[in-house]
Order: sequence, then C-alpha cells, then structure tokens
Amino acid sequence: MRIAAANLSLYHSIIRPILFSLPPESAHEFALRTLNIRAIRACFRQVKQFPEFGALRRFGLEFPNPVGLAAGFDKNGTAARALADLGFGLIEVGTVTNEPQPGNAKPRLFRLPQDRALINRLGFNNHGAKELARHLRDHRPDCVLGVNIGKSRRVAIEESIPDYLASFETVYDVADYIAVNVSSPNTPNLRELQRSDLLSELLQSLQKRNHELAQASSALPKPLLLKIAPDLGQSQIESIIEVALRANISGVIATNTTIRRDNLQTPPAEVQACGEGGLSGSPLRNQSNQVISLVYRLTRGELPIIGVGGIFTADDAWEKISAGASLIQLYTGFIYEGPGVAKRINEGLIEILRREGFDSIDDAVGCRPLS
Repeated sequence: MRIAAANLSLYHSIIRPILFSLPPESAHEFALRTLNIRAIRACFRQVKQFPEFGALRRFGLEFPNPVGLAAGFDKNGTAARALADLGFGLIEVGTVTNEPQPGNAKPRLFRLPQDRALINRLGFNNHGAKELARHLRDHRPDCVLGVNIGKSRRVAIEESIPDYLASFETVYDVADYIAVNVSSPNTPNLRELQRSDLLSELLQSLQKRNHELAQASSALPKPLLLKIAPDLGQSQIESIIEVALRANISGVIATNTTIRRDNLQTPPAEVQACGEGGLSGSPLRNQSNQVISLVYRLTRGELPIIGVGGIFTADDAWEKISAGASLIQLYTGFIYEGPGVAKRINEGLIEILRREGFDSIDDAVGCRPLS
C-alpha cells in the first residue's frame, strides 16, 4: 500500500502537472506513445497483480476483474496490450468507423480541472476498422477486448446500417465483444439512431449478420452491446431497452458523455469558450448512476450493464455496482488519477465488499438501486 501511495503521489505531484502543461490532445498522444515503450511496459508487468474476485462471467465472457477502460482513450488499438498491463479487466478500443477519418477540427479536447472533467468533440477520429483489426491480430491485450463501432461521418443516417455492418464484419474476428455507439454527441445526427424505429432496424441487422458469421465459423455469436446517452428521458430509455431486449442485445453500456453543462465549478466563460462537445468526469457521475439504476429496474437485473461516468475511486465504482452495474469503465478518471487507478479501484472494491458483507461482486450488483 505504501508503494501504491508513493506512485499516486508521484503522478499527482510530478507527472500529471507535466502532462497538463501540454495541450490536452498532445498529452493524450504522448501518453499513448509512452505506454508502448518496452521498458515502461516491463515495469507495469512487474507490479501487475489482480485482487481475487473469483470468476466474473458476463455475457458469456470471463473477466479477471470488473474495472475496464472505456472507448475513446485508445481509438486505434495501438496501446491495448500495454493498457492491459495496468490491471484493467477489459479494454474497449475505438470508437472505430468503417472509413478512416480525421475527426473534427482542433482544438477539440479540453480540461476542466476544477470539475475533474473533460469536454471533447473529437468526432470519431480513427484510422478505420481495417487498420485497427490488422493491428490487433498481432497485438491482442491480455484481458477481455471490446471494439466500439460507430457511423462514418460522411454516411447519411439513412445509409448507416451498411456502414455499421461493414465495421462489424471487419472487427468481428478480433473482438471478444462489440459495442454499438449510437450516442456520441460529436457526430452530426448520430443520436437520432437512438429512436426506437431506427435502432430496431440497426440492431436486428447487426444480430442477423452476427449469427451468420458465427454459423460460418461454427462458433457462438459475439456479445453485442449498446452504448446509450445520459441525456435521455425515462420514456426514451424505456423504448431503447424494449428494442434492445427484442434484439437480444447482450448488455448495455451506460453512459456516454453528456451535453449538459449545469452545476460546474469552472467559470461559465471558460466552459463556454470550450464550445460544443461531450462532458465527462465527475459532473457526469450522478447522471449516469440514475440511468444505470433505471436500466437495471427495467430489465429486472437480467441484462448486464457496464457503468461509465465519473469513476475516480473505488467508492465511485461501488456506487455504480450498487445501482446495477456488473462491470465498470473509466476514461476521465484514468487521465486525472494516472496509471495505477485500475489497481487502486480493484483493491478498494475488495475492501468494500468485505465491509458490506458481500461474498462477490455478483451478490452486490443492484443492492442499492436509486429511486
């Protein structure tokens, strides 16, 4: 524990100030390159230890621990293996699109340190599904690997199904599960795909192809997950869950970033200067918890939920598990808390389980759903 505390202090006092002195996207690119340095990876592997959670089985897959890295940090899968060495139980790469695309104009990533938050309008900048799949065939991480797919920017909403299908087919053989992103606020009109009629057609088409590919390889279909927005009313979420259940979706990722800007500590002028984009980090925590709890109630706990939004500590993760999440992911918390965050959260969760009298994560999921 003293070593972990020293590493945390080192990150907060020296490493993070250096990274935060750089423009956010430059710091992000530097971090991705640094993670792949062989000597640094060797250091990670020497201290990599998983707390004993027992067998965590979710949608047919087994996870070494419940703490994952959300899509967005490693869009092209170039650092997935190194990231797994940090102790994450699942790595979700992407969002990747069928076509390579540069994303939105820079600057497009902003820090709000007073709120422990980020605003991004990256716009699915990535090298394309083919390049991601090519790289991951030779550099798979030592944990569960999810691939998050989205719509190519130039493709109209009415043509989105063939575009999603092309990405799905391309990444199929490298992914343990595939997440369908219809909830980013940074691709024009993408959130329209959360409408029940459009979503139903998309998910049914993906599942049809899923079963065809599985049959051709004499394997089980891949778990297909749906990532939803936090900025939805209860009736909208009810419709989405109804569609997801009809399509036999394996799980829900709740939630993506928010377009809301209320209750921030950052001065309004600074927030306004950042412009449009999705807000992540601490301000999203309660909003995502509410969505998790609602989805848990609507599905009676039968549909696994990956909880995302504002996780920095084991207590934050516990809130989501208590609300109904059976796995959790973080992104902004990784930026602010550093490379030891997965290990600290896992160790903290073990302590919380003992304190609360639960024998396993499974027993704790949904123990305190929000009203």
